[in-house]
Amino acid sequence: MSDLQIRFAQPQDAETVHRLVVDLAVYEKLSHEVVSKPEDLRRALAGPKPIIEVFLAEISGKPVGFALFFQTFSTFVGRPGIYMEDLFVLPEYRRRGIAMALFQELFRIARERDCGRVEWSVLDWNEPAIKFYTEKLGAKILRDWWRCRVELTPDFAPSSRLSEATSGKPGAPDLSRTD
Repeated sequence: MSDLQIRFAQPQDAETVHRLVVDLAVYEKLSHEVVSKPEDLRRALAGPKPIIEVFLAEISGKPVGFALFFQTFSTFVGRPGIYMEDLFVLPEYRRRGIAMALFQELFRIARERDCGRVEWSVLDWNEPAIKFYTEKLGAKILRDWWRCRVELTPDFAPSSRLSEATSGKPGAPDLSRTD
């Protein structure tokens, strides 16, 4: 695709990236979960060591997709890695090699940075993406690993069970048990 360009997003691209994030959330039926604002992305993209990096895919200057990622570290591999938080191509631009081009750039950067792996998550119902990842990229679906999350809302407080377990008091619950 000769008119496709992939470039690193800059802080001034935050509105564009945010719009694509919202489009992704609509596709994933998760738009109710988007609370971020363009300014959040602007801050995360700014500074000498940005928290996130984003590849923007553009056709004739029009943003048509993105990949948002950040660095991780694997204690098992002993090397840095990349976690891709989001990858999205507008529906009308799919099946044109844009997702593959974004992945190729991501893999290129990962190799340059001596990363041991690139990881991401996929929704279990997203069969087209799963097929693409496994068949075109050779990705493995890690069925033994489950993703965990704690939402750090303003009213978040660890449960009393956690507080007791870390207090050192005799009789505190054993958090290693799963029952």
